[in-house]
Amino acid sequence: MTDNRRAFIKKSVAFSGYAIFATGGLLTSPEATAEWLAETTSTNILQQTLKRLFKDQKIIESDKIDIRIPKTAENGAAVPIAVTSSLNNVESIAILVEKNPIPLAAKFELSPDLEAFVSVRLKIAESSAVAVIVETNEGFFTASKKVIVTPGGCEI
Repeated sequence: MTDNRRAFIKKSVAFSGYAIFATGGLLTSPEATAEWLAETTSTNILQQTLKRLFKDQKIIESDKIDIRIPKTAENGAAVPIAVTSSLNNVESIAILVEKNPIPLAAKFELSPDLEAFVSVRLKIAESSAVAVIVETNEGFFTASKKVIVTPGGCEI
């Protein structure tokens, strides 16, 4: 009976110690942590997001993308945006907010049979540009608008 109890206590202590090390971050590699810190503290997070999403594809300015968003947002926690496009064969629409901690606010995959229209409410941390990138079978197209968030409107 005492052997079973001792084995149980040994296994419990070992498991508890492992759990403390794992949750405390003591088992992670310093290189992975340094890489994560470099990515998250970079001043140009939007460019990194664009590079990850679109793999250095050429993105062309287009007047065939219509963005309806208020110029001034009183409440940055819920800013309405509607995007339509007259481009042919739209495959996806991505909405990015330049100064948000995570720039990609929304991405919609669309069927070519659907009308290119999406509507959503964004959380915008501070006054910044809102960019829309539309993917078609011909390439990537973009348009953007500046939104001013009034003080006290949003805290992320």
